[in-house]
Amino acid sequence: MSDSESRINPADLARDVLKQYLEKGSLPKLPQPLPPEYEVKAGAFVSLKKGGSLRGCIGTVLPVRENLAEEIMANAVSAAKNDPRFLPVTREELADLVITVDILSPMERIRSVDDLDPKIYGVFVRCGSRSGLLLPDLEGVDTVDEQINIARHKAGIAENEPAELYRFKVTRYGEK
Repeated sequence: MSDSESRINPADLARDVLKQYLEKGSLPKLPQPLPPEYEVKAGAFVSLKKGGSLRGCIGTVLPVRENLAEEIMANAVSAAKNDPRFLPVTREELADLVITVDILSPMERIRSVDDLDPKIYGVFVRCGSRSGLLLPDLEGVDTVDEQINIARHKAGIAENEPAELYRFKVTRYGEK
């Protein structure tokens, strides 16, 4: 097996985690030693779609776990069970889900909306303790204004309130 074949695709890892969690109520053990690409710390979002519609999406802006593998595992379960917009995912739905994982680059504060492009950068907005994030390159989000307004709305930040703006890139993984 070549090195590239032995690598674990993040979206495949998320599916394996969900499969075991939904069937057995436990998380799978991580391979030891952990592949080097999973030893890093990074924020990650796991998105679940069913029939082309969002079914769950949970992530971390900044890393909160020991490594990227644990970040993906926890967010996969949270996307399936804890997204308040949806009922929990059932075992029967698993085969119908399309899973993507977005690994976030470090946040970069920006001074102007001219530094954004919704196809390239995600946006993070913050006003005091309220914050909202929108991933880049989402269907139906074509302008910087749309992107910022959605992130503000998610955070409960009014359009006229001052807010700090940050941008980031993602590496998006779909299932193989």
